[in-house]
Amino acid sequence: MILILNVRVQSLYILQMKESEFRTYFNNVSGALEKIDIQSVEKLVDLLLAVRDGGNTIFLFGNGGSAATASHITGDFIKGISYQLEKRFRVICLNDNISGMMAISNDLSYDEVFVEQLRALMQKDDLVIGISGSGNSVNVVKAIEYARDAGARTVAFCGFEGGKVRMIAEHLIHIPVNDMEITEDIHIIIFHAIKQSLMRRLRGPDYSMGEKYDERVKVKKVE
Repeated sequence: MILILNVRVQSLYILQMKESEFRTYFNNVSGALEKIDIQSVEKLVDLLLAVRDGGNTIFLFGNGGSAATASHITGDFIKGISYQLEKRFRVICLNDNISGMMAISNDLSYDEVFVEQLRALMQKDDLVIGISGSGNSVNVVKAIEYARDAGARTVAFCGFEGGKVRMIAEHLIHIPVNDMEITEDIHIIIFHAIKQSLMRRLRGPDYSMGEKYDERVKVKKVE
């Protein structure tokens, strides 16, 4: 009986520890959200609209989790934001071309995977958005440097101390938190907030993602 009681006490303690661990993480995410420079996000929305209106292209890229964010947001622009608009956003995710990335990595260097694609695709006044949690990913740094010198507009998403991209990008979205996962969490949250802001600007202030999404995504019954 005593053994069973001890096991129950230990199990309850473990559950409380786990709950505390998760609550700490969620609180840290909330704290990081409070540190976002809202004006820098608003300026990026204006920049994205200016690029669209000028008929220019937006390039996104990153490594690892940041690559997934770049790919995710590209999809949001192509289908979510641009859906049914007469004038759409032109968006390319550079880390989605697997064969191109592998060829560049194999024949040249992984450091060149983004800049080589920009040399082939980018034009003056395009917008280049590099995502790097540390701000020091060499391939992201090289691509932003090239884009800046070639006359494109540049944006860096980063965390920690901002790294090298903080010094070279024209526009910065910086999450001052020393945690890679939380940095990546906040980056995707900011992109989603930008998505909804753009949709309200382009479709009217009362545009609701919930209701409109339900209208756009209808389940077809299989007969």
